[in-house]
Amino acid sequence: MTSDLRRELILSAAKRCFARHGFAGTTTKSVAAAASISEGLLFKHFPTKSALYAEILAEECEAAPTMHGLLGREPSTQTLVVLVRGMVRHFLTVNDVPDKEDAQRLRLMLSSQLSDGEFARLLYQKVGALIGPVFTASLERAVASGEASRVGQQPLNLFWFAHHTVLMAGLSRLPATPCLAYEKAVDLERQISEFILRGIGLNEAAIAAHMDRDMPESEWRPAPAESA
Repeated sequence: MTSDLRRELILSAAKRCFARHGFAGTTTKSVAAAASISEGLLFKHFPTKSALYAEILAEECEAAPTMHGLLGREPSTQTLVVLVRGMVRHFLTVNDVPDKEDAQRLRLMLSSQLSDGEFARLLYQKVGALIGPVFTASLERAVASGEASRVGQQPLNLFWFAHHTVLMAGLSRLPATPCLAYEKAVDLERQISEFILRGIGLNEAAIAAHMDRDMPESEWRPAPAESA
C-alpha cells in the first residue's frame, strides 16, 4: 500500500472515531485499531492526535462546495469583501447550529492556546495556507485598482488581524448567554465587516460599492466543515 493511500485510510478511520467519540474521547490507539494498523505506523503519518484532527478539519474545509467556489474566484476587491463577510458570518453563527460542532472546535482552539498551543498552531498553518493566498492576492488587486491603500508591508498579517477580530467575537458568543451583547447590534455582521475592511485599507467608496452588491448567501458564506 502506498504512503498516500495509507494516509487516506487513516484519515477515514479517524473521521469515524472523532464523529463517534469527539476529540477528547478519541485516542491514537483507537484510530490505529480502526485503520487496522499499529499505533507506531499511525505516528509515522501523524505524530499527534492534534495533527490528525487539524488535517481532517483542513481537508473538510477545502472540500466544502462554497469554500471551494470561493478559493476558485478571481482575486479582486469583490472577492476580498466576500471572504471577509463569509468569515464574519461563520464566527458570529458558530453557536447557532444544532450539533454545535463548530462551537466545540472553537473551544478546542481556545484551550489549545491556553496550554501548549499545538493544535492552534497546526490549524493556523492550515488556514493560512488555504485562505491566505486568496486574501493577499485580492488585497493586492484592490490596492492596484485604487480601491484600497497599502497598510504595512505584510499583507498576510492583515488577514490574521481580521481573523483574530472575528475569532474573539465568536468566543464572546459561545456561552448560552453571550459574554458580550454588542450594544444595539441591529446589523452586527455588517458593522464588523466594514470595521475589518477599513482596517485592511479599503476606502469608503469601495466598501459601499462591494458591500451593497446583491449576493446570494450561498455565494459568500463559507460552509462549516462537516462533522469529523
